[in-house]
Amino acid sequence: TTGKTEVFNGTEWRNLKEAPVAIAVDYLVVAGGGGSSQGGGGAGGLRTSYDTTQGGGQPSESSLSLATGTTYNVEIGPGGAGVVGGGSKGSNGTNSIFDTILSIGGGGGGEITNTGLSGGSGGGAGGVTTGTVAGGAAVTSPVVQGYAGGNGGGFNNNQPAAGGGGAGAIGQNTVNASLAGAGGIGIAVNIISTTNATTASVGQVSGSDVYYAGGGGGGHWVQVGGAAGGIGGGGNGNTTGGGNGFNGSPNSGGGAGGGGAYASVAANGGSGVVILRYPSTYTVSGLTEATGSPFTEGASNEFKVSVFTSGSGTITFS
Repeated sequence: TTGKTEVFNGTEWRNLKEAPVAIAVDYLVVAGGGGSSQGGGGAGGLRTSYDTTQGGGQPSESSLSLATGTTYNVEIGPGGAGVVGGGSKGSNGTNSIFDTILSIGGGGGGEITNTGLSGGSGGGAGGVTTGTVAGGAAVTSPVVQGYAGGNGGGFNNNQPAAGGGGAGAIGQNTVNASLAGAGGIGIAVNIISTTNATTASVGQVSGSDVYYAGGGGGGHWVQVGGAAGGIGGGGNGNTTGGGNGFNGSPNSGGGAGGGGAYASVAANGGSGVVILRYPSTYTVSGLTEATGSPFTEGASNEFKVSVFTSGSGTITFS
């Protein structure tokens, strides 16, 4: 117990208050995915203490030991904006934060002859007539959180673009004159069940797993050859020659799919998400939670799962 000592009629009295209690909290923090140009947007950085792997093939991190009665910062990063083709790159996604855990926004996709931008996962490069254009790199600070974007290769005047990097794999390089590169796959983090993920509209459910942070597929200037986005919310590249790309899925950190060029409109990256898992004897208050959250999970309902899909603010455990 804690408190201060006071004296009353010569007798010491101690004002007591409840001491903070340490709580083990697991987390998933995914940043916003990158917006596209012709190249696919990179997925938002993914950090987690749950399961065995986090973004970039790194081992998952340790759970956090947090205290009751203390406020902790939570910020959910929006996805980056896409651009109309014609020389500009897509914008990077915005970072997501929980307490000391910082996940970096995904890199924007490159336009024709332009490299992708670096980010949590790197943006895919645009196409070129000849030679090669590099994809954006995955950041290494504060930790590796994803993979690089793919490289754009030259195929005469066809100019297909590359896919954005995902949490689970590098974005694919351009394949041939008729096919752009696919987005890198995300990873499955089952900190929340598939049923509750569907209720809260987070991640991409596939079978018994929930995937996050897939890269956006590359676009194609003239062919019906836009590529698929990576599982985990990555948007597909344009499906009609020179057409628009498709947005990354919200609340997943998915990168945006690439558009064609010049007259086409690229797409926006998917927003990020913060998910916390902690003993069910405690309650979280503060920043508004997603639909249905908090959820009760575990074989004996021993855990709660709080899901945050937008905004910034603080939370407190009690």
